[in-house]
Amino acid sequence: MPGDITIYTDGAARGNPGPGGYGVVLVSGKHRLEKSDGFRLTTNNRMELLAVITGLEALKQPGSNVTIYTDSRYVADAVEKGWLFGWESKSFRKTKNPDLWMRFLKIYRNHNVKIIWIKGHSGHAENELCDRMAVESSLKKELSEDTGYKPETDNETFFSGPVK
Repeated sequence: MPGDITIYTDGAARGNPGPGGYGVVLVSGKHRLEKSDGFRLTTNNRMELLAVITGLEALKQPGSNVTIYTDSRYVADAVEKGWLFGWESKSFRKTKNPDLWMRFLKIYRNHNVKIIWIKGHSGHAENELCDRMAVESSLKKELSEDTGYKPETDNETFFSGPVK
Protein backbone atom coordinates (compact mmCIF):
# COMPACT_ATOMS: atom_id res chain seq x y z
CA MET A 1 0.00 0.00 0.00
CA PRO A 2 1.51 3.34 -1.01
CA GLY A 3 2.25 5.71 1.84
CA ASP A 4 2.10 9.43 2.37
CA ILE A 5 5.02 11.28 0.86
CA THR A 6 6.12 14.88 1.27
CA ILE A 7 8.23 16.51 -1.41
CA TYR A 8 10.00 19.85 -1.02
CA THR A 9 11.34 21.53 -4.15
CA ASP A 10 13.16 24.58 -5.41
CA GLY A 11 14.73 25.73 -8.64
CA ALA A 12 17.21 28.48 -9.45
CA ALA A 13 18.77 30.16 -12.46
CA ARG A 14 21.67 32.57 -12.46
CA GLY A 15 20.53 34.97 -15.09
CA ASN A 16 17.19 34.09 -16.56
CA PRO A 17 18.12 32.40 -18.81
CA GLY A 18 21.45 31.24 -17.51
CA PRO A 19 22.98 28.33 -15.64
CA GLY A 20 20.41 26.75 -13.37
CA GLY A 21 19.68 23.93 -11.01
CA TYR A 22 17.08 22.28 -8.86
CA GLY A 23 16.92 20.67 -5.44
CA VAL A 24 14.40 18.13 -4.17
CA VAL A 25 13.87 16.51 -0.77
CA LEU A 26 11.49 13.54 -0.48
CA VAL A 27 10.32 12.35 2.95
CA SER A 28 8.20 9.31 3.76
CA GLY A 29 8.19 8.14 7.35
CA LYS A 30 11.81 7.56 8.33
CA HIS A 31 12.94 7.50 4.70
CA ARG A 32 14.55 10.52 3.05
CA LEU A 33 16.00 11.18 -0.40
CA GLU A 34 17.75 14.31 -1.67
CA LYS A 35 18.26 14.95 -5.39
CA SER A 36 19.71 17.82 -7.40
CA ASP A 37 21.18 18.61 -10.80
CA GLY A 38 22.45 21.60 -12.75
CA PHE A 39 22.08 22.78 -16.36
CA ARG A 40 24.14 25.07 -18.60
CA LEU A 41 21.33 27.21 -20.01
CA THR A 42 17.81 27.23 -18.63
CA THR A 43 15.27 29.38 -16.78
CA ASN A 44 14.10 29.62 -13.21
CA ASN A 45 10.61 28.39 -14.12
CA ARG A 46 11.99 25.34 -15.90
CA MET A 47 14.08 24.44 -12.86
CA GLU A 48 11.13 24.95 -10.48
CA LEU A 49 9.01 22.62 -12.60
CA LEU A 50 11.80 20.09 -13.17
CA ALA A 51 12.31 19.87 -9.40
CA VAL A 52 8.68 18.82 -8.96
CA ILE A 53 8.89 16.35 -11.86
CA THR A 54 12.09 14.80 -10.50
CA GLY A 55 10.49 14.35 -7.10
CA LEU A 56 7.42 12.64 -8.55
CA GLU A 57 9.51 10.47 -10.89
CA ALA A 58 11.48 9.18 -7.89
CA LEU A 59 8.35 7.56 -6.43
CA LYS A 60 8.24 3.80 -6.84
CA GLN A 61 4.58 3.04 -6.11
CA PRO A 62 1.68 4.53 -8.05
CA GLY A 63 -1.26 5.82 -6.06
CA SER A 64 0.81 7.52 -3.39
CA ASN A 65 -0.62 10.45 -1.46
CA VAL A 66 1.85 13.22 -2.20
CA THR A 67 2.08 16.73 -0.79
CA ILE A 68 4.50 18.97 -2.65
CA TYR A 69 5.78 22.19 -1.10
CA THR A 70 7.13 24.72 -3.59
CA ASP A 71 7.90 28.42 -3.51
CA SER A 72 7.04 28.64 -7.21
CA ARG A 73 3.76 30.39 -7.97
CA TYR A 74 4.28 29.32 -11.58
CA VAL A 75 4.03 25.65 -10.64
CA ALA A 76 1.57 25.87 -7.75
CA ASP A 77 -0.91 28.15 -9.49
CA ALA A 78 -0.73 26.29 -12.82
CA VAL A 79 -1.89 23.12 -11.09
CA GLU A 80 -4.03 24.31 -8.19
CA LYS A 81 -5.86 26.99 -10.19
CA GLY A 82 -6.36 24.60 -13.12
CA TRP A 83 -4.48 26.61 -15.75
CA LEU A 84 -2.46 23.54 -16.70
CA PHE A 85 -5.53 21.60 -17.73
CA GLY A 86 -6.68 24.45 -19.96
CA TRP A 87 -3.25 24.53 -21.57
CA GLU A 88 -3.45 20.78 -22.08
CA SER A 89 -6.90 21.05 -23.72
CA LYS A 90 -5.33 23.48 -26.22
CA SER A 91 -2.40 21.09 -26.88
CA PHE A 92 -0.08 23.51 -25.05
CA ARG A 93 -0.23 26.01 -27.92
CA LYS A 94 1.36 29.30 -26.82
CA THR A 95 2.34 27.71 -23.50
CA LYS A 96 5.84 27.95 -22.15
CA ASN A 97 7.70 24.75 -21.27
CA PRO A 98 5.28 22.31 -22.93
CA ASP A 99 7.87 19.52 -22.82
CA LEU A 100 8.04 19.72 -19.03
CA TRP A 101 4.31 20.19 -18.51
CA MET A 102 3.57 17.05 -20.57
CA ARG A 103 6.20 15.13 -18.61
CA PHE A 104 4.69 16.46 -15.37
CA LEU A 105 1.13 15.39 -16.29
CA LYS A 106 2.28 11.87 -17.14
CA ILE A 107 3.65 11.27 -13.64
CA TYR A 108 1.20 13.55 -11.78
CA ARG A 109 -1.72 11.39 -12.84
CA ASN A 110 -0.12 8.31 -11.23
CA HIS A 111 -0.54 9.76 -7.73
CA ASN A 112 -2.86 11.76 -5.50
CA VAL A 113 -0.99 15.06 -5.53
CA LYS A 114 -1.59 18.27 -3.63
CA ILE A 115 0.70 21.23 -4.29
CA ILE A 116 1.15 23.85 -1.60
CA TRP A 117 2.83 27.18 -2.21
CA ILE A 118 5.14 28.44 0.52
CA LYS A 119 6.94 31.76 0.65
CA GLY A 120 10.56 31.37 -0.44
CA HIS A 121 13.46 32.45 1.76
CA SER A 122 11.19 32.60 4.79
CA GLY A 123 13.12 30.19 7.01
CA HIS A 124 11.35 26.96 6.02
CA ALA A 125 14.20 24.48 6.63
CA GLU A 126 13.50 22.03 3.81
CA ASN A 127 12.83 24.80 1.27
CA GLU A 128 16.06 26.53 2.29
CA LEU A 129 17.93 23.24 1.81
CA CYS A 130 16.39 22.78 -1.64
CA ASP A 131 17.39 26.35 -2.52
CA ARG A 132 21.00 25.71 -1.47
CA MET A 133 21.06 22.46 -3.47
CA ALA A 134 19.64 24.22 -6.54
CA VAL A 135 22.15 27.06 -6.40
CA GLU A 136 25.09 24.72 -5.71
CA SER A 137 24.05 22.53 -8.64
CA SER A 138 23.98 25.57 -10.94
CA LEU A 139 27.58 26.36 -9.93
CA LYS A 140 29.08 22.97 -10.84
CA LYS A 141 31.77 22.95 -13.52
CA GLU A 142 30.12 20.11 -15.48
CA LEU A 143 26.52 21.01 -16.23
CA SER A 144 23.95 19.04 -18.21
CA GLU A 145 22.14 20.43 -21.24
CA ASP A 146 18.48 21.35 -20.78
CA THR A 147 17.51 19.90 -24.14
CA GLY A 148 13.95 21.20 -23.92
CA TYR A 149 14.89 24.83 -23.39
CA LYS A 150 14.31 26.91 -26.52
CA PRO A 151 15.66 30.46 -26.08
CA GLU A 152 13.84 31.74 -29.16
CA THR A 153 10.47 30.97 -27.54
CA ASP A 154 11.37 32.17 -24.04
CA ASN A 155 8.99 34.70 -22.59
CA GLU A 156 9.41 34.50 -18.83
CA THR A 157 7.17 37.55 -18.47
CA PHE A 158 4.10 35.72 -19.83
CA PHE A 159 2.47 35.86 -16.39
CA SER A 160 1.92 39.12 -14.58
CA GLY A 161 3.51 39.45 -11.19
CA PRO A 162 6.46 37.60 -9.72
CA VAL A 163 7.27 34.10 -10.92
CA LYS A 164 8.14 32.86 -7.41
